Amino acid sequence: MSLKPLDHDRKYGELDQVVRAYLGRSADDTPERRSEALDAYLRHTWHTRPWALAVAESQLREYAKNPPGRLRQRLGEFYPVPDVGLPDAGIQEWLVTLADHIRASVEFGDVPAPSAPATHWEWHARFPELGQLLGGWFGQDMPDEFAGHEAALDDYRATTDRTLVARAAGEAAELLALRLDEGAYAEALAELGMEVDPPAPLGPAAWLASVADRLATPGR
Repeated sequence: MSLKPLDHDRKYGELDQVVRAYLGRSADDTPERRSEALDAYLRHTWHTRPWALAVAESQLREYAKNPPGRLRQRLGEFYPVPDVGLPDAGIQEWLVTLADHIRASVEFGDVPAPSAPATHWEWHARFPELGQLLGGWFGQDMPDEFAGHEAALDDYRATTDRTLVARAAGEAAELLALRLDEGAYAEALAELGMEVDPPAPLGPAAWLASVADRLATPGR
Protein backbone atom coordinates (compact mmCIF):
# COMPACT_ATOMS: atom_id res chain seq x y z
CA MET A 1 0.00 0.00 0.00
CA SER A 2 1.19 3.52 -0.74
CA LEU A 3 1.98 6.09 1.92
CA LYS A 4 -0.93 7.99 3.40
CA PRO A 5 -0.77 11.77 2.84
CA LEU A 6 0.09 12.62 6.46
CA ASP A 7 2.82 9.98 6.59
CA HIS A 8 4.24 11.23 3.30
CA ASP A 9 4.33 14.84 4.43
CA ARG A 10 5.72 14.00 7.86
CA LYS A 11 8.61 11.99 6.44
CA TYR A 12 9.19 13.39 2.97
CA GLY A 13 7.09 16.53 2.40
CA GLU A 14 9.88 19.08 2.38
CA LEU A 15 12.38 16.69 0.80
CA ASP A 16 9.88 16.46 -2.06
CA GLN A 17 9.87 20.26 -2.42
CA VAL A 18 13.66 20.33 -2.62
CA VAL A 19 13.87 17.55 -5.20
CA ARG A 20 11.05 18.98 -7.33
CA ALA A 21 13.00 22.22 -7.56
CA TYR A 22 15.44 20.24 -9.74
CA LEU A 23 12.97 19.01 -12.35
CA GLY A 24 14.25 20.22 -15.70
CA ARG A 25 17.47 21.49 -14.10
CA SER A 26 20.91 20.04 -13.50
CA ALA A 27 21.62 18.34 -10.18
CA ASP A 28 25.20 19.56 -10.38
CA ASP A 29 25.78 20.59 -6.76
CA THR A 30 29.22 20.00 -5.34
CA PRO A 31 30.38 20.29 -1.72
CA GLU A 32 31.85 23.68 -2.66
CA ARG A 33 29.04 25.07 -4.83
CA ARG A 34 25.24 25.11 -4.85
CA SER A 35 23.34 24.54 -8.05
CA GLU A 36 20.99 27.11 -9.57
CA ALA A 37 18.06 24.88 -8.58
CA LEU A 38 19.08 24.80 -4.92
CA ASP A 39 19.62 28.56 -4.94
CA ALA A 40 16.08 28.95 -6.29
CA TYR A 41 14.67 26.73 -3.53
CA LEU A 42 16.60 28.60 -0.85
CA ARG A 43 15.70 32.04 -2.18
CA HIS A 44 11.97 31.31 -2.18
CA THR A 45 11.87 29.30 1.05
CA TRP A 46 13.88 31.86 3.03
CA HIS A 47 11.35 34.48 1.94
CA THR A 48 8.15 32.49 2.55
CA ARG A 49 8.78 29.59 4.97
CA PRO A 50 12.20 29.90 6.61
CA TRP A 51 11.25 27.37 9.29
CA ALA A 52 10.93 24.70 6.56
CA LEU A 53 14.68 24.76 5.91
CA ALA A 54 15.39 22.83 9.11
CA VAL A 55 12.73 20.29 8.12
CA ALA A 56 14.29 19.91 4.67
CA GLU A 57 17.77 19.40 6.10
CA SER A 58 16.51 16.72 8.50
CA GLN A 59 14.44 14.84 5.92
CA LEU A 60 17.26 14.85 3.37
CA ARG A 61 19.71 13.38 5.87
CA GLU A 62 17.25 10.78 7.13
CA TYR A 63 16.43 9.58 3.62
CA ALA A 64 20.11 9.42 2.67
CA LYS A 65 20.88 7.52 5.87
CA ASN A 66 17.95 5.10 5.56
CA PRO A 67 16.99 4.66 1.89
CA PRO A 68 13.97 2.39 1.26
CA GLY A 69 14.79 -1.30 1.32
CA ARG A 70 13.24 -4.01 -0.80
CA LEU A 71 10.28 -4.58 1.53
CA ARG A 72 9.25 -0.92 1.60
CA GLN A 73 9.68 -0.72 -2.15
CA ARG A 74 7.52 -3.80 -2.67
CA LEU A 75 4.82 -2.39 -0.39
CA GLY A 76 5.04 1.05 -1.97
CA GLU A 77 5.59 2.67 1.43
CA PHE A 78 8.42 4.94 0.40
CA TYR A 79 9.20 8.17 -1.43
CA PRO A 80 10.46 7.54 -4.98
CA VAL A 81 13.06 10.22 -5.76
CA PRO A 82 12.18 11.67 -9.20
CA ASP A 83 14.75 11.36 -11.97
CA VAL A 84 17.22 14.23 -11.59
CA GLY A 85 19.75 12.85 -14.04
CA LEU A 86 21.94 11.09 -11.47
CA PRO A 87 22.72 7.36 -11.23
CA ASP A 88 21.00 5.57 -8.37
CA ALA A 89 24.35 5.04 -6.68
CA GLY A 90 24.91 8.79 -6.48
CA ILE A 91 21.55 9.82 -5.02
CA GLN A 92 22.46 9.36 -1.35
CA GLU A 93 25.68 11.37 -1.61
CA TRP A 94 23.82 14.11 -3.50
CA LEU A 95 21.11 14.32 -0.83
CA VAL A 96 23.75 14.69 1.87
CA THR A 97 25.41 17.46 -0.15
CA LEU A 98 22.06 19.29 -0.34
CA ALA A 99 21.53 18.88 3.40
CA ASP A 100 25.01 20.28 4.07
CA HIS A 101 24.33 23.33 1.89
CA ILE A 102 20.96 24.00 3.52
CA ARG A 103 22.48 23.71 6.98
CA ALA A 104 25.28 26.10 6.04
CA SER A 105 22.76 28.55 4.60
CA VAL A 106 20.88 28.60 7.91
CA GLU A 107 23.89 28.64 10.21
CA PHE A 108 25.76 31.38 8.34
CA GLY A 109 22.81 33.33 6.96
CA ASP A 110 23.98 32.64 3.40
CA VAL A 111 20.81 33.64 1.55
CA PRO A 112 20.63 33.99 -2.26
CA ALA A 113 20.09 37.59 -3.29
CA PRO A 114 16.56 38.62 -4.33
CA SER A 115 15.95 38.26 -8.04
CA ALA A 116 13.40 37.18 -10.58
CA PRO A 117 12.70 33.44 -10.44
CA ALA A 118 15.39 31.36 -12.12
CA THR A 119 13.66 28.00 -12.53
CA HIS A 120 10.28 26.61 -13.52
CA TRP A 121 9.71 25.46 -9.94
CA GLU A 122 10.49 28.90 -8.56
CA TRP A 123 8.15 30.66 -10.99
CA HIS A 124 5.23 28.52 -9.84
CA ALA A 125 6.20 28.59 -6.17
CA ARG A 126 6.33 32.38 -6.22
CA PHE A 127 3.29 33.02 -8.44
CA PRO A 128 0.98 30.04 -7.84
CA GLU A 129 -2.39 31.67 -8.50
CA LEU A 130 -1.14 33.55 -11.54
CA GLY A 131 0.07 30.18 -12.81
CA GLN A 132 -3.42 28.76 -12.25
CA LEU A 133 -4.95 31.62 -14.23
CA LEU A 134 -2.52 31.55 -17.14
CA GLY A 135 -2.26 27.77 -17.38
CA GLY A 136 -5.97 27.15 -16.91
CA TRP A 137 -7.51 29.93 -18.99
CA PHE A 138 -4.83 30.91 -21.51
CA GLY A 139 -3.68 27.55 -22.83
CA GLN A 140 -3.55 26.68 -26.51
CA ASP A 141 -7.31 25.90 -26.56
CA MET A 142 -8.28 29.39 -25.33
CA PRO A 143 -9.28 30.71 -28.81
CA ASP A 144 -11.67 27.75 -29.20
CA GLU A 145 -13.20 28.14 -25.75
CA PHE A 146 -13.56 31.91 -25.45
CA ALA A 147 -14.31 34.85 -27.70
CA GLY A 148 -11.05 36.50 -26.67
CA HIS A 149 -8.68 37.31 -23.85
CA GLU A 150 -11.18 39.47 -21.98
CA ALA A 151 -13.82 36.74 -22.14
CA ALA A 152 -11.35 34.21 -20.72
CA LEU A 153 -10.41 36.61 -17.93
CA ASP A 154 -14.05 37.32 -17.14
CA ASP A 155 -14.73 33.58 -16.93
CA TYR A 156 -11.85 33.18 -14.46
CA ARG A 157 -13.27 35.99 -12.32
CA ALA A 158 -16.80 34.56 -12.43
CA THR A 159 -15.80 31.01 -11.51
CA THR A 160 -13.00 31.63 -8.99
CA ASP A 161 -13.27 32.59 -5.34
CA ARG A 162 -12.77 36.32 -4.97
CA THR A 163 -9.90 35.87 -2.50
CA LEU A 164 -8.00 33.88 -5.14
CA VAL A 165 -8.80 36.51 -7.75
CA ALA A 166 -7.32 39.14 -5.43
CA ARG A 167 -4.28 36.94 -4.94
CA ALA A 168 -3.79 36.65 -8.70
CA ALA A 169 -4.05 40.45 -9.00
CA GLY A 170 -1.39 40.87 -6.33
CA GLU A 171 0.89 38.33 -7.98
CA ALA A 172 0.51 40.08 -11.35
CA ALA A 173 1.46 43.39 -9.69
CA GLU A 174 4.44 41.73 -8.01
CA LEU A 175 5.60 40.31 -11.33
CA LEU A 176 5.37 43.77 -12.90
CA ALA A 177 7.40 45.17 -9.99
CA LEU A 178 10.36 43.07 -11.14
CA ARG A 179 10.70 45.48 -14.08
CA LEU A 180 11.85 42.90 -16.59
CA ASP A 181 12.28 43.58 -20.28
CA GLU A 182 9.65 42.51 -22.79
CA GLY A 183 11.45 39.32 -23.72
CA ALA A 184 11.77 38.31 -20.08
CA TYR A 185 8.06 38.98 -19.50
CA ALA A 186 7.20 36.81 -22.49
CA GLU A 187 9.31 34.01 -21.00
CA ALA A 188 7.71 34.52 -17.57
CA LEU A 189 4.20 34.20 -18.97
CA ALA A 190 5.22 31.04 -20.83
CA GLU A 191 6.81 29.56 -17.69
CA LEU A 192 3.54 30.20 -15.85
CA GLY A 193 1.53 28.34 -18.46
CA MET A 194 0.36 30.89 -21.03
CA GLU A 195 0.33 29.32 -24.51
CA VAL A 196 -1.24 32.16 -26.56
CA ASP A 197 0.10 35.58 -27.45
CA PRO A 198 -1.25 38.69 -25.71
CA PRO A 199 -3.97 40.47 -27.72
CA ALA A 200 -2.65 42.96 -30.26
CA PRO A 201 -1.39 45.61 -29.94
CA LEU A 202 -0.38 44.85 -26.34
CA GLY A 203 2.99 43.37 -25.47
CA PRO A 204 3.48 40.97 -22.54
CA ALA A 205 4.10 43.68 -19.91
CA ALA A 206 1.24 45.91 -21.03
CA TRP A 207 -1.18 43.00 -21.14
CA LEU A 208 -0.08 41.83 -17.70
CA ALA A 209 -0.70 45.35 -16.39
CA SER A 210 -4.20 45.28 -17.86
CA VAL A 211 -4.84 41.91 -16.21
CA ALA A 212 -3.68 43.19 -12.83
CA ASP A 213 -5.92 46.24 -13.17
CA ARG A 214 -8.97 44.25 -14.28
CA LEU A 215 -8.61 41.67 -11.52
CA ALA A 216 -8.11 44.32 -8.84
CA THR A 217 -11.13 46.41 -9.86
CA PRO A 218 -14.53 45.12 -8.63
CA GLY A 219 -17.26 44.99 -11.21
CA ARG A 220 -15.00 45.21 -14.24
